[in-house]
Amino acid sequence: MKSFLNEKALLIRIGIKRKDMYRMAKKHGYTHRVVVTISQELDHLLNQYQSKVS
Repeated sequence: MKSFLNEKALLIRIGIKRKDMYRMAKKHGYTHRVVVTISQELDHLLNQYQSKVS
């Protein structure tokens, strides 16, 4: 059960980070350093999720 809750929390964080990235990309463009940083953070979260479900 605890693992399920951790996965659910991680999915919520992924969703929030994805929305942040799109919002910043719309404002600054996809190659802006802020957007790239957020994208890297999103990649890290996605890798964490993938390792939990595999």
